[in-house]
Amino acid sequence: MKTPHDLVTAAKAAVHEISVAQAASALAEADVLIDVREADEYQQGHLQGAIHMSRGMLEFKLASNPAYQARDLRIVLYCKTSGRAALSAQSLQAMGYLNVQSIAGGYDAWLAAGLPVAQPQTPSFD
Repeated sequence: MKTPHDLVTAAKAAVHEISVAQAASALAEADVLIDVREADEYQQGHLQGAIHMSRGMLEFKLASNPAYQARDLRIVLYCKTSGRAALSAQSLQAMGYLNVQSIAGGYDAWLAAGLPVAQPQTPSFD
C-alpha cells in the first residue's frame, strides 16, 4: 500500500517544479497563480495575486469556470511545503492542462526567502 509520501514523491517526479528563485519570472508569465491550501491558511497570508482553490475543490472549480478551461493556460500552483501543489499539478496534467508548474518548498520556502506576501487585515471594531 502506498503512503501519502509515496504519492507526493511520484507526483513530484511527474510534474514541473520550479524553485522560489525561478518563481518570479514564472509568476510574471502565468495566467493564474493558485493557492491550493485550505481557506484558513490562505487567510493568514498568501502570495500577491494568488487566488484560492483548495486542493479538494481545485478540479471542480477550474472545470466550472470558463476563464480557466483553456488547456494552454499557464498555471502556477503552491501550497505550504509543495506536496499538495505537486498532487494538484499532477491532477491538472491528467485533465489535459499543458503548462502547469508548482513552487518547490511552497509558501514556507517563499517566506524563508524573505519574499513579500499579502496578509489580509482583520477588521477592527474599536
